[in-house]
Amino acid sequence: MALGKRISISLKSNEDTGFGSSTTNVGGRFINKDGSFNIRKEGVAIWDRFSIFHTMLNLPRWKFITIVILFYLAVNLLFTFVYLMMGPGQFLGMIAKTRWQVFKEIYFFSTETFTTVGYGRVNPIGDGANFVASIEAISGFLSLAIATGLLYGRFSKPKAFVVFSDLALISPYQDKKALMFRFVSYKDNHVLTDVEVKVTTGLQVQENGNMVYKFYSLSLERTRIDSLPMNFTVVHPIDDASPFFGFTEEDMKVADVELYVLVRAFDDVYSNIVLKRTSYTYQEIKFDAKFIPMYKESGDGDTTILELDKLNEYKTV
Repeated sequence: MALGKRISISLKSNEDTGFGSSTTNVGGRFINKDGSFNIRKEGVAIWDRFSIFHTMLNLPRWKFITIVILFYLAVNLLFTFVYLMMGPGQFLGMIAKTRWQVFKEIYFFSTETFTTVGYGRVNPIGDGANFVASIEAISGFLSLAIATGLLYGRFSKPKAFVVFSDLALISPYQDKKALMFRFVSYKDNHVLTDVEVKVTTGLQVQENGNMVYKFYSLSLERTRIDSLPMNFTVVHPIDDASPFFGFTEEDMKVADVELYVLVRAFDDVYSNIVLKRTSYTYQEIKFDAKFIPMYKESGDGDTTILELDKLNEYKTV
């Protein structure tokens, strides 16, 4: 991160987010847009750092499905090649004539053994094939049990189903300006309750002649709402108690400003607390703009319509 010119802030830092204060030892943003921490760990063997269970629970859906399918194909190919090395004579009931047909019969025998379907036409008769088939059968049992646990874990894992606006805006607010962003729960029949919002900013300041990162908890117009049936616009008034008081766009850039947003709520579907994080860097803070309302009255006047596609729409002021 570039240091830029020096900025001094008289406010006292009141937050410790877990990040260090050295400007020379950090790179990029602290928090990614999806809420994950922008950290890569090194110095310890990968098998000590890597958790298959945790990774599979948190993978995007398409990656999870792809890995499961590739694992299934790879394991059956492996056992197929082991059977082929033993020779077709280890099996009874094969009707294949060509090498390709032999490969297909052995491969599908492997899938039937791995999934414990066992149609029965092709049977192992050699000791070697029977031994490998027994190993494959127990491997299939264990693999299906693990896959079932992962599927249940992914379906039952509490999720917030909250999406944030792409930008934070500096907008007119009463007789001053305020920093604003908004978020919404996008699932039908999914209303979060006891919603709490906390916003922390990290920025570079001058301290004893050196540039260091300081973290400040931003005061908000509202930090909590009882329920979230519609969108929630988070407002931080920029007054003399704000670390952004008097800041211009250039000041935001020089201070390398980043907002860290944490939303905590209760989800009665999961009967559990859910969390959602995101961040906004100075490139994602737009001055002199205001969000456009994202709800309207229905044609018959009986319902409020929440237009989710307008979450990021704003106008300049």
